[in-house]
Amino acid sequence: MLESYIRSRREQKELLLMTHIVLGYPSFDDSMRMVESMVEAGVDLMELQIPFSEPMADGPVILKANSEALATGARVEKSLEIAEKITASFDIPFLFMTYYNILFRNGVDAFVGGMAEIGIRGAIIPDLPPEEGSEYLTAMKKHSLAPIHIFTPNSSDERMSMLSDKSEGFIYTVARKGVTGKDTAFSDELGDYLSRCRAATSLPLALGFGVKSREDIDFIRGKADIAVIGSETIRVVEKDGVAAVKPFIQQLQD
Repeated sequence: MLESYIRSRREQKELLLMTHIVLGYPSFDDSMRMVESMVEAGVDLMELQIPFSEPMADGPVILKANSEALATGARVEKSLEIAEKITASFDIPFLFMTYYNILFRNGVDAFVGGMAEIGIRGAIIPDLPPEEGSEYLTAMKKHSLAPIHIFTPNSSDERMSMLSDKSEGFIYTVARKGVTGKDTAFSDELGDYLSRCRAATSLPLALGFGVKSREDIDFIRGKADIAVIGSETIRVVEKDGVAAVKPFIQQLQD
């Protein structure tokens, strides 16, 4: 189980690190190199994003990566192929992050079953609220995968409790309102929000949206279980290439 893995790792590390890549960006070969670099740098788990034309939860950095991946031929079938290669090659949990239309178009139960067959451990589907996701939740339970839902600063205590009841593995807490990749104020207000999240669920907490630096990581330490680095890694690749990924990830944890 994903939750058991996280709790076991947390006995060894004060804060775990989850990274995010867009499959097929800058290329599928580069995706494989990025995963290898991240695992070597000590990442504990990873989101693999299946490119989508309208990634509504993502900011301009990840939106551009989705667009460029699609423009160079990244499609669902190829994404599944490279994901299977990744899960077979590296011994950490991998999750899919994507949007519901991809599951719907491919048949929800068939797609979730395919995820299980290739070694994916869970999924984050940000545009699918649990009230509309009964087919998805049933399929995830059937195939023993973790459906991961999202807490936001706008979530009421009641909604957080409901989302927790529908989740497995961990809860993804977003550090602020809006889309990925923008600046986040790591402040007492964010600490208070994380305390509220902690009170709403017994599941581990992952914090993402705007985590960029060692200082951000240090702020999160003791307040959440997992720090999530997404857009910043893509910025590093755009500026300095795939070879810069490993040292960037290493300096976050040293």
